[in-house]
Amino acid sequence: MTAQAYWAGFGLGLSLILAIGAQNAFVLRQGILRQHVLAVVLACALSDALLIAAGVAGFGRLVTALPWLSEVMRLGGAAFLLVYGALALRNALRGGDALEAASGPAPSLLQTLAICLTLTWANPHVYLDTVVLLGAVAADYDDRTSFAIGAMTASVVFFTTLGFGARLLAPVFRKAMAWRVLNASVALVMWSIAASLLLG
Repeated sequence: MTAQAYWAGFGLGLSLILAIGAQNAFVLRQGILRQHVLAVVLACALSDALLIAAGVAGFGRLVTALPWLSEVMRLGGAAFLLVYGALALRNALRGGDALEAASGPAPSLLQTLAICLTLTWANPHVYLDTVVLLGAVAADYDDRTSFAIGAMTASVVFFTTLGFGARLLAPVFRKAMAWRVLNASVALVMWSIAASLLLG
């Protein structure tokens, strides 16, 4: 394993997932609620690992060669984000998440994973960043395997920290107003990403 390629992959991988996005907001929310956190973290990390491996293996060239594929992903991802953002805004206006989390039934593991995987795989930015960009940069290294492992490690570290570290915010989110602010922020993030996709 080449240390230079590993740390280059780690640094680039971390920088690409550090910004708050649809997937990160969902992981944060699940961590605060302490609902299916390990499953969500594993789903995100494994999805990233598959996408990174595909990018390093050259899948990015396929996406570039088939413009219609990226167009389908762009429009489908935007539609999903608009709907998810609307649901988050509805929750912000209702403001009952804190009470519902304490007294109502939590979403099942399958429901939670379905949302998590949709947020991950229906987001065209994931393919552009993880597959195309990481794949292009990895091509500059002789040891692409070390580069890929570094990027995968960054993903595991980030999602684990976000998912399990979010519980430290639990005292803040005992108040309904904090949930209103979080859900409104999630809605804005979802809609801003959807707008950027629709506007190209």
